[in-house]
Amino acid sequence: MAIAVASLVPASVAGQAPASAKAKTTTAAKGYTPPRTADGHPDLQGVWDFRNVIPLERPSQYAGKEFLTDKEAAEFEKSAAERLDMDRRDEDGARTPPVVNGAPATADVARAYNEFWWDFGKKFVGSKRSSLIVDPPDGKIPPLTPAAKKRADEAAERRARPAQGPEDRGITERCIMGFNAGPPILPGAYNNNLQLFQTPDYVAIVTEMVHNTRIIPLNGRPQANVPQWSGNSRGHWEGDTFVIETKGFYQATSFQNSSPNMHLIEKFSRVGPDNLLYEFTVSDPTTWSKPFTAQVPMRKSDQSLFEYACHEGNYGMKGILSSARAVEKEAAKTGSR
Repeated sequence: MAIAVASLVPASVAGQAPASAKAKTTTAAKGYTPPRTADGHPDLQGVWDFRNVIPLERPSQYAGKEFLTDKEAAEFEKSAAERLDMDRRDEDGARTPPVVNGAPATADVARAYNEFWWDFGKKFVGSKRSSLIVDPPDGKIPPLTPAAKKRADEAAERRARPAQGPEDRGITERCIMGFNAGPPILPGAYNNNLQLFQTPDYVAIVTEMVHNTRIIPLNGRPQANVPQWSGNSRGHWEGDTFVIETKGFYQATSFQNSSPNMHLIEKFSRVGPDNLLYEFTVSDPTTWSKPFTAQVPMRKSDQSLFEYACHEGNYGMKGILSSARAVEKEAAKTGSR
């Protein structure tokens, strides 16, 4: 059960060169030869678990430190386990609900969603990196452009005021898209699994979160100039690495409030019998001052994907609208409208 809460980049794109060219990429285990499909490419198929305690950006206490010591990693895991334990969330009163559509979010009314429902990564996977971001070297998302700052301010203003209609409700609220489904794919609160399928002509990526499926052609046909929920993707092989180039995003499904101009490179490499390395490079000169690259290690899972039963999204909108109409009707009777 799930609940709704809270690609090659051309150097000519506004002068933004691919950040991955400078990133230190995790290589395959020494002497490892991946299994092959009938057409000779590495077999990436199966269910992959991408839970990880490593944060996207490097925490300030580890500034200038790409990897943690064993002691630091153990302390970080302990701290994360305590911080993410939802059965302890009222002990210090530090957790306050976010404001959505002008009111505090009520997804956790009566503390219904305890630790049982959550599946945060609480262990280091793949390495003891201090951040998933490997480039820039500081492990941080590059600064926003003035245009991006303006978009972020406008988005915050929209969230702070009550919704006037269904158009003001977000797509994640209805469990249509979002969360950790990507692209790009990052660890989240739960459903941190995906399944890969391969044929000579297509690769399909099925994410457990929202059960979104991306079908990626490998035939080299041009990308359509029509925005898509997950962008327009095309794939190809570079040696033993599967590379996806995606553009043509909707603003509604933007990554980190990026613009529809975002250009995304994703790379999948089988680096061990039970290990897959997922790397992505984001380039959007209208949002960030330069590209950035992150690496997400994935582990082979012997389980199947579970149903994404987002019941709130199935009936929530009808309840929200009918409740608002009832409030308006009652207000009209008293003349307080």
